[in-house]
Amino acid sequence: MSIRLITFDLDDTFWNTAPVIAKAETELRNWLAANTPRLGEFSSEALATIRRQLVEHDPRLKHRVSELRRRILCHALEAAGYPIAEATELSEQAFQVFLAARHLIEVFPEVQPTLETLANRYTLAVLTNGNADVRRLGLADYFHFILCAEELGIGKPDPHPFQEALRRSGFSARQAVHIGDNPIDDIGGAQSAGVRAVWFNPGALSWQGDNRPDAEIRSLTEIPGLIESWAD
Repeated sequence: MSIRLITFDLDDTFWNTAPVIAKAETELRNWLAANTPRLGEFSSEALATIRRQLVEHDPRLKHRVSELRRRILCHALEAAGYPIAEATELSEQAFQVFLAARHLIEVFPEVQPTLETLANRYTLAVLTNGNADVRRLGLADYFHFILCAEELGIGKPDPHPFQEALRRSGFSARQAVHIGDNPIDDIGGAQSAGVRAVWFNPGALSWQGDNRPDAEIRSLTEIPGLIESWAD
């Protein structure tokens, strides 16, 4: 049965994520230093403790990365002596600073041409655990729908996001393929839902997962030819 639906991971599949997050964290710290003097030198260890406590209290926050960051900021500001209303307002302002910087992304040059080619023949969708929004990156028109863990309440590698993609598209698992860089979240998650999985591996790393991917690519430009070879 031929492929009809292609789902994509975003972070480290369409762009390098680490430098983007590092820059966003710097922008956030600079904003906090300028606008929340009572917070002082709030250590990363203290923030990690708040994060752990919040997730222990509400495990669903593990999949809601934006809401979790807002709450971490708010709790830290309250602990620094800001009243709850002010802490809530400041945490939202700080989060928006982080989010804006988080979208200062340099998309891999092959992303747009590849999506252009695929969108003419297949239904395309996004499956992401992160909080990058393709609507802020000029890529939304290529996708029929976007599924993020924040909205679903559960993320990859749980099979639910992949099953939801099948439900929304109306295609069977045999008609779908997922493209992503993470052996557990992307490859393991897709295969647990019966969906074929392609490992995006530009660094030519050795496979460290359990079940091997259905295919491996070094560049996104390989996707059209790969899917056509399966049809043959």
